[in-house]
Amino acid sequence: MPPLIFITGASSGIGQALAKRFYDAGFSLALAARRTSEIQEWARTEGLDSQRFRVYSADVSDVDSIVSAGQACLQAQGVPDVVVANAGISIGMDTGVLSDLQVMQRTFATNNTGLAATFHPFVRAMEARGSGCLVGIGSVAGIRGLPGHGAYCASKAAVIAYCESLRGELRASGVKVVTLCPGYIDTPLTRQNRYSMPFLMQPDDFADKAFAAIQRGDRYRVIPWQMGWVAKLLRVLPNGIFDRVLAGRPRKRRIDEL
Repeated sequence: MPPLIFITGASSGIGQALAKRFYDAGFSLALAARRTSEIQEWARTEGLDSQRFRVYSADVSDVDSIVSAGQACLQAQGVPDVVVANAGISIGMDTGVLSDLQVMQRTFATNNTGLAATFHPFVRAMEARGSGCLVGIGSVAGIRGLPGHGAYCASKAAVIAYCESLRGELRASGVKVVTLCPGYIDTPLTRQNRYSMPFLMQPDDFADKAFAAIQRGDRYRVIPWQMGWVAKLLRVLPNGIFDRVLAGRPRKRRIDEL
C-alpha cells in the first residue's frame, strides 16, 4: 500500500508542484481545491494513474467544506501519512479602506482557520496510529510586517505560531508538525507583485526542497536557504533601521488593483 498525502490548494502553484513531487516518490494523492476541474486536467496532462489519486472539492475558508473533504478522504483512502495545509491567499490591504477589512477577514479565514480545519479531521486518527506529519505553509513574510501587506503578514505570522503550538501538543504522540516558510516562489500569488523578489524560486525547485524537509521531519524550514538568512536578519534588525529600509517600498496590490 503506497503512502498517502493530502494537499489543499492543489490546483496550481506550490500545491501542484508538491503533488507531482510526492507522486513521483510513490505516494498516492488526495487533492483538495475549489477548482477541481483544473486538477483533473492537470492529472490527465501529467499522465497520473487514476488509481493513485482522488480529487475533493473544498473551500478551505469554509470550515464545514474542508472538514467534509478530510472526512471523505479518511473514508475513501484512509489516514494520510502527510497532510499539507497549503491553500492560501495574498492580497494587499489598506486599513483606511473599509472594504479591505473584509479582505483581512477572508485572508484569516483561508490562511489560518482554514489551515486548522484542514488538520482537524486527521489529528485524532494520526494520534491513534502513532504517526503522521502535518505540514503548515507559512512564509518569510510572517517574520516581520511589510507595508501594505498587513493581512498576509499577520496571517503567516499566525501560521508559524499556531504550528509551533500544535507541535508541542502532539510531541508525545508520534505525529510531527512541520512549518515551511517559502520565500518568493514563482506562482500566481507572486506574479502580480510590483516590487523586487530576491532569490525567486521555481515551484518544482521548492517542491524538491520541501519534500526533503518533510521527509526529514524538520520542525521549521525556510526555503530557499538564502531567504533563511534574510529571515534571521529581519528578526534582529532594530525597528528604526527596518522602517528606513522599507520606506518607499511598493505595496502589495489591493483587490481593486488586481
